[in-house]
Amino acid sequence: MPMRRPIFSRDGIYHIYNRGHNKQQIFLSYKDYLRYLKRLSEYLAKHPITILAYCLMPNHIHLLIRQNSDVSIADYIHRLHTAYTMYFNKKYEQVGAVFQGRFKAKMIDSEASLLNVTRYIHLNPLELLRAQGPALKLEAYEWSSYPTYIGQRNDTFVDDSVVLNIVGKNTPYRRLIEESFPKMGADRLAEISSGNL
Repeated sequence: MPMRRPIFSRDGIYHIYNRGHNKQQIFLSYKDYLRYLKRLSEYLAKHPITILAYCLMPNHIHLLIRQNSDVSIADYIHRLHTAYTMYFNKKYEQVGAVFQGRFKAKMIDSEASLLNVTRYIHLNPLELLRAQGPALKLEAYEWSSYPTYIGQRNDTFVDDSVVLNIVGKNTPYRRLIEESFPKMGADRLAEISSGNL
């Protein structure tokens, strides 16, 4: 039975994710990540959406997006992924799919879910970083909105205020993330990092 297409609605917030075709890597170089983020930002000018959080991993992507009008998020993702596929295939002299089918989307229906999904997105690189060196901290990962959330960078295309207003001024976002480390076992963090959604 084919998967039903998600229905997007005005003011809805959605966790959008997809991985490489056959679980292959979709980012092979520094410039690939930059290219995806450039288009992610540029296409906001023509699509009424807000990026709340993101994380790009070598073989999968996570986006947290609010739809600000009746124009579907699907139009934005289709344009973004078509452009990236054309770039990738031309650069690496390939043909065919880069992403594994249609992207997946889950609607966020509560503040608790919003916090959990944002945490999940930002924890994605943890095992990858630990494999590179135990001293590396989560904010060292360049391809995530986490450094913006903790004030170490300013991704101008990311609106962190929705989530940070829920967290409140009394709890720094960094502490919220770091408190999650012991609750998520090494096996689960490894699954997250490898794109097992």
